[in-house]
Amino acid sequence: MNAHALLVALCLVTPLAGAAEFIVGADVSTLTEVERHGGRFSRADGTPADPLAILQEHGVGWVRLRLWHMPVNAAGEPLGGGNNGLALTLALARRAKAQGLKLLLDIHYSDFWADPAQQTKPAAWATLSGPKLQQALHDYTADVLRAFDAAGAAPDMVQIGNETNGGFVWPDGKTWQQTPDEKIGGDAGFVALLRQGIAAVREHGARSGRRLPVVLHLADGGDNALYRRVFDGFTREKLDYDVIGLSYYPYFHGPLAGLKANLADLAQRYGKPLLVVETAYGHTLANGDATPNIFNAERAASAGYPATVAGQAQALRDVIDAVAAVPNGLGVFYWEPAWIPAAGAGWRSGEGNGWDNQALFDFNGRALPSMNALRRGR
Repeated sequence: MNAHALLVALCLVTPLAGAAEFIVGADVSTLTEVERHGGRFSRADGTPADPLAILQEHGVGWVRLRLWHMPVNAAGEPLGGGNNGLALTLALARRAKAQGLKLLLDIHYSDFWADPAQQTKPAAWATLSGPKLQQALHDYTADVLRAFDAAGAAPDMVQIGNETNGGFVWPDGKTWQQTPDEKIGGDAGFVALLRQGIAAVREHGARSGRRLPVVLHLADGGDNALYRRVFDGFTREKLDYDVIGLSYYPYFHGPLAGLKANLADLAQRYGKPLLVVETAYGHTLANGDATPNIFNAERAASAGYPATVAGQAQALRDVIDAVAAVPNGLGVFYWEPAWIPAAGAGWRSGEGNGWDNQALFDFNGRALPSMNALRRGR
């Protein structure tokens, strides 16, 4: 299937100039925990409503949900950060599907956060390595997909790993050494594990009679050298994936020009649909709780957009426009637009929310005007 055909096959339509089909999505993985701890939402006029419905009214057609293997500590206590285990994620997926939304399932292959700085192997796999670990990853992926199908919440795309700049399922799938004597699986270990995750998706698709698109995802969306290094390796290994996923936060990942240049090169070099699966920006420098926010004055200055509702809207519009301008541009997901301050729904158990000023709702859960940027040109 070529890139254009995949674009047509995948997307819930949000019309955009320069793109026949375009995904506008939102990662709402913390939503259940926010609501469980008292978070409530309303439209801009103050009318109470389901936040998924509000996002949908503003052009969102997809949700992205992360899945952690077993997000509990050694004592069996929840780790926090959304507590995105299988049961919770299944319930949220069913809710989204009932709302008419499509689903990108983001499987982290970790018990907690997985990103370029941490890709910790699930505790249940701690003693596994080599073919046994690869088989465990394959079987887990297959079991997850069967569970989602059985729940009536079959994903429409699957992401194998999250922000895998340096591999995943460390140390077996780690591609860089922190110390000269650190034992890692290297590129070969990384690819072997990816291959098993992808194989499980393909086998599931063969049984269900549909090809389920696979996303491989890196952070640092403005770093073309990183993307060339990693995806050139995937090309050499003939990995069977469908979509290149990127994270791009302007205050972390450099000027928009870097994202545009990277997208243009990736489109030409690999011919795959390109999907920004994470982006966000702050609407204020105020704080909704006692936990310091990730987005602050220094980061706003580095990004070049004001820390206002209008600045948030412009940053989002610019990312959407950059992706839509590329022939292979598939879409954009806003990361955690509903993570408003709610005591108990923090980054980890016992901590607060460092993301509250980047939501698309204010601290009281009222939809911000910047949400209109999800509808391009408004």
